[in-house]
Amino acid sequence: MSNKSSVVSNTENKKGTIWSVTPVMVATAIFCCILWGSASPAIKIAYSLFKIEASDTASRLMLAGARFMLAGVMTIVLGSLLAKKTLVPQKESFKYIVILSLFQTIGQYYFFFMSLANTSGVRGSIINASGNFLAPLFAIFLFRLENFNIKKMIGCIVGFAGIILFFGGSSALSSGGQMTLAGEGAMLGAAFFYAISGCSIKLFSKHENPVVLSGYQFALGGAVLFIIGLVMGGNLTFYSTGCYLNLLYMGFISAGAYTLWGVLLKYNPVSKVSVLGFVNPIMGVLLSALFLGESTEAFSITSVLALLLVSAGIIIVNAKFGVEHLEK
Repeated sequence: MSNKSSVVSNTENKKGTIWSVTPVMVATAIFCCILWGSASPAIKIAYSLFKIEASDTASRLMLAGARFMLAGVMTIVLGSLLAKKTLVPQKESFKYIVILSLFQTIGQYYFFFMSLANTSGVRGSIINASGNFLAPLFAIFLFRLENFNIKKMIGCIVGFAGIILFFGGSSALSSGGQMTLAGEGAMLGAAFFYAISGCSIKLFSKHENPVVLSGYQFALGGAVLFIIGLVMGGNLTFYSTGCYLNLLYMGFISAGAYTLWGVLLKYNPVSKVSVLGFVNPIMGVLLSALFLGESTEAFSITSVLALLLVSAGIIIVNAKFGVEHLEK
């Protein structure tokens, strides 16, 4: 799962910047979605490159930890370059960083990496989109950050309908269908933590720069995951140059996409940017088909219809409502 929902920023509509030019904004947003959408195939390819079996939880945690320690460093470096100063958290912000690391990195990616070891990239990409619908529900009913809006509810219903359709309709939910706890169930767990972390960073960003929060929590959460995996007896062996390149790319997925998305939110209306998030699950499915050979599943009638419903749900939830886009 792509980390896009962790970007929460007050929009600053400033004229005279290239980032507010519509073609540039759209192209950059789509590029971010391509990066986030490539997370699922990149992780599954990593399992092959690092020779990590589906049952090797400890090594998966080490891989996830290495990715996010690297992503944290990249985010802070890129953010510092854009801000033209070194980004350092305020003393009182460390408690926010710790809380975010528990939800956004440790909790979310423990389940995300588990899921992709036990399900396809196409399935992971579609069910991961459920976080886009859990986030507004949590923001309205749990955190009281937003007011009830019937159109948001319709968007959530449409999106969840697409996910249910993908797994065979209501009968799949009652009978267990094709779903497994370690696969699709784990991805739902990741979506749950994704939604919680998105709402949390919206609260905490009132007190600290969201780039600082996410950059440092990436690094902290990654370190915790890596150490847990190491203590459990995990192993992360770099068998080839491809292992290094894969890890660098996975780090850049979070750091690059997060930073660019933050820039877009800074210079454009939030709803104008966030509505383009519907491209994310589409990219996840297409890239899984391309790099993992999952074309049959990706382009089945059920998958296409489900993806259309999920994308429509994201558009309905975000379009013209000023809903801030919460960051896989």
